[in-house]
Amino acid sequence: MEQLKHECGVAMVRLLKPLEYYERRYGTRSYGLNKLYLMMEKQHNRGQEGAGIASVRLDVEPGNEYMFREKALGKDAITEIFSRIDGNFVGEVYMGHLRYSTTGKSGLKYVHPFLRRNNWRAKNLCMCGNFNMTNIDEIFTRLTAQGQYPRIYSDSYIMLELMGHRLDREVERNYSEARSAGLEGIAITEYIDSHMDMTNVLRTSMMGFDGGYVVCGITGSGEMFAMRDPWGIRPAFYFLDDEIVALASERPVLQTTFDIATDDVEELPAGVSLVVNRQGRVSLTEVMPPAEEKRGSASCSFERIYFSRGNDRDIYRERQRLGEQLVPIIKDAIAGDVANTVFSFIPNTAEVAYYGMLHGFMKMGHDVRFEKIAWKDIKLRTFITGDNQRNDLAAHVYDVTYGVVRPGEDNLVVIDDSIVRGTTLKESIIKILDRLRPKKIVIVSSAPQIRYPDYYGIDMARLEEFCAFRACIELLMERGMQSYVLRTYYECLDELKKPASEMTLPVKHLYEPFTVEELNRKMVEMLRPEGVITPIELVFQSVEGLHAACPNHRGDWYFTGNYPTPGGIRLCNQAFVNYIEQKS
Repeated sequence: MEQLKHECGVAMVRLLKPLEYYERRYGTRSYGLNKLYLMMEKQHNRGQEGAGIASVRLDVEPGNEYMFREKALGKDAITEIFSRIDGNFVGEVYMGHLRYSTTGKSGLKYVHPFLRRNNWRAKNLCMCGNFNMTNIDEIFTRLTAQGQYPRIYSDSYIMLELMGHRLDREVERNYSEARSAGLEGIAITEYIDSHMDMTNVLRTSMMGFDGGYVVCGITGSGEMFAMRDPWGIRPAFYFLDDEIVALASERPVLQTTFDIATDDVEELPAGVSLVVNRQGRVSLTEVMPPAEEKRGSASCSFERIYFSRGNDRDIYRERQRLGEQLVPIIKDAIAGDVANTVFSFIPNTAEVAYYGMLHGFMKMGHDVRFEKIAWKDIKLRTFITGDNQRNDLAAHVYDVTYGVVRPGEDNLVVIDDSIVRGTTLKESIIKILDRLRPKKIVIVSSAPQIRYPDYYGIDMARLEEFCAFRACIELLMERGMQSYVLRTYYECLDELKKPASEMTLPVKHLYEPFTVEELNRKMVEMLRPEGVITPIELVFQSVEGLHAACPNHRGDWYFTGNYPTPGGIRLCNQAFVNYIEQKS
């Protein structure tokens, strides 16, 4: 219903045999490049604002280019890039990236991969990632204390320079050893390249970062690496055989690209790096201890509910369970009158949860009436300037199937994956459903109430964006509890004076006076469009239900405020202060 900008997508390919091998077996030296293209297209859902790719050719004579990069903007960026490159781009190491901006910054200079050039082969670094860091101010201060002078204040650029600095030191160490051994010329280069320790570079670079990330990179000497954050917030999967190493943000991407089974794909563990050196040796190393023992698994549950494609075996089952678990509360909402209820869903990510909901009713012996009620149309907006006309268009983003709901006799139940801001509900969905004149409209969310911002790669950073938060504030004001809000504000100010590792989250207290049902009723009151008199009820998944459906992905901070890192707590406290002070 509500498009959320979210974490990016990554794709990596490392050929483990000479290019001639792939030409003989598969009929083309571009085998790896073709696989990269397919992996990126299969993850197109993770990047609509831009894309970029990079490659490295091994065993190139000095004086010739060996590291290549192409980037483009727009939803057709992948097609544009691959139509632009030529045979020079063919190599043994590939990296691709799909970008969704979650910071409001756009333009080609923000599109990954980022490239750091140097005349030493091993000092060239190309980096991309799916990440958002919450403590970039601390890292920036650390860099300037070392005497560095960064020219751009962003996590991507600072990470590139920090890692590049450690890469420089690694090369210089190897250079000293090579000279001490009496090596000269190309022998020095070969020694440096064959003795690179990328795990050490990652360990010394990433220490101190707070956030969710999968950081990927390739060097001019042919090293390839990917590392996942120690909380396991952002996802990464890899496949390895004797011909190839490949990594992607989603498991089905690898399965489809390489025609392999689910169990052939491994998930990159939290805090672990996958490194393939110039010689093709693959290693998995714990760079930082996983944080699970301290805080519990923090793998993003929103990946399971919404962002990842639903054709993953486990995600498909989880989304079905999310829908099935809602059956008892839906029955309550329609007073058990299943026979006089039409069930449907909001296109398109809620479809699997919808099937789970139907299966749940069928398991209980009900003969369910299911129809496709809502249809999403193209949103026209470019040539309309007047606010009234623009709002009228917004109300027609969706259309409905007429003639299947009996006016005044049938309840209408529609399920969506989540309800975030509520804007589309108010401006479009409720109005268009009301045209069918049902006895009652029940809007179901397969996710719990979203109450807190995300700071690890999803574009929802302000508290006032969430209809659940706005409902909470309205209830506090109605009941004369303004002092509650003011006290929370001063408590947040006090928390922000502490080191991030010692902070708590007073914002949680705002919700304590109210039940889920009270907040639901207030949200209905707020979101009901003028003129709509049909009874409306909101039904949300419980947090316990979410954990039961997705037991291995318990990152739930957007619902509970249980942030896995100190940086998340700090930024949420700051968000409430900004809300009270009316700051952007």
